[in-house]
Amino acid sequence: MNDKPKDQPPTSKLGRLARLAGLSTKGIPLALEGAKRALGMTQSRSEDDERAARERLAADTKKAAEAMLKTLGEMKGLPLKVGQMMSYIDGIAPPGYEEKFQQTLKKLQDKAPPLSPEAAVQVITEELGAPPTQIFAEWESEPFAAASIGQVHRAVTKGGDAVAVKVQYPGIDKAIKNDLKSIHMLGGMLGPLATKTNAKDTIAELSEVFLSELDYAREAEMADTFRRMHRDDAAIVIPRVHQSLSTARVLTTELLGGVGYQQMCDEGSREERDAAGLAIWRFMFGSLLKHGFLYADPHPGNYRFLGDGRVGFLDFGCVKQISPEVMKGVKRYMIAAMDQDWEEFDRACIEVLDYKPDDPSWKVYRDYTIFLLDPLCMDEFQCSQERARQAVTFIASGVKGLVLKEGDPLPNIPHVPKMPREFVFMNRLQWGLASVMGGLGTKARFRQLSEPWIRGATVPVP
Repeated sequence: MNDKPKDQPPTSKLGRLARLAGLSTKGIPLALEGAKRALGMTQSRSEDDERAARERLAADTKKAAEAMLKTLGEMKGLPLKVGQMMSYIDGIAPPGYEEKFQQTLKKLQDKAPPLSPEAAVQVITEELGAPPTQIFAEWESEPFAAASIGQVHRAVTKGGDAVAVKVQYPGIDKAIKNDLKSIHMLGGMLGPLATKTNAKDTIAELSEVFLSELDYAREAEMADTFRRMHRDDAAIVIPRVHQSLSTARVLTTELLGGVGYQQMCDEGSREERDAAGLAIWRFMFGSLLKHGFLYADPHPGNYRFLGDGRVGFLDFGCVKQISPEVMKGVKRYMIAAMDQDWEEFDRACIEVLDYKPDDPSWKVYRDYTIFLLDPLCMDEFQCSQERARQAVTFIASGVKGLVLKEGDPLPNIPHVPKMPREFVFMNRLQWGLASVMGGLGTKARFRQLSEPWIRGATVPVP
């Protein structure tokens, strides 16, 4: 029998830490084995030992995924965000076990365990001044989607419009703030290691962006901004916000139909998937390269496929406006790679990305950057899940010879580039989007589409 839905997620710092600690007994063996395989530390095993290790790993993978599904789903907030990322980014789980691991966690993408119907009534009453049955002509008490910060209910306005009403979980602001305090505490405990890995800037960027997601009024503003950006592209559909029914904790938008990501991947024709992938590319990179707005939450639950190549985009909470200086630097190494001006490319890697030409890590990072830019440098590019997996594992594979040097008793930490803070979420986008596009298998002339944005100036949103 399922537990009765709770009225709010756990919010205390100690309570949330305790739940995560409970996962460690299942997650740590899995992480250690994955690290060993990524770094090539399993080659000395006998055939029998390797077979036994694989059997243990298969069992650990299943247990860890099921434990994460339950715990992260109940916790909401940042832990659930991590679970969602692990559910679709290829290359995170140990090689050979991704499908089993991700199949379990896919339930977190848009149908995480919801809170009680009474919890949504409480928030709407506090925010809009009356319970939803009085605010709306029709109200579905059971949510049809639940995610990291809020759950979504179907409703009909008194004007007859079908809408999606996103209601923030009670107490989720306190939960996220306590999660961030725990991350800050961990960063402080790392000492010199935190400095070497630039953890302070990363944590500061995570805190700023995740706290801003709690403000649904800002999300409504961002949705309107992105709609203006893409108003001339009929394939990009952004649901309209009902401002009079939206507040900082309630967001009411037009309800989109269509099908979800997995159904499009499984049932869409080659032409439909290519057209959908191109619409996603225009949305993501047109916003970034033309206007300097980074949509940093590409996970599969944020798309609705509406037919005729049209894609609906949901959830504008995780949006970051990139500074003109950073955008200029990004375009600088992109243009150099497209022009095959490798001297300028190397200067940009040094001056923009903080790669060190005299460090053993130079070739790994440089090759990785070129690898990521392949869609912009080829006449035609084929997206694939294997390619997406390589985007995640490329660095680990490249640095394993630098980390485990023969004769050294302990692993070495190679140079970690001190990039602009905005790259924290750019990296999240490139990994997540590679997996989304890989699932669709889109084949297109991405260079032809993107080059005018890259060579052109960043312009204000109309």
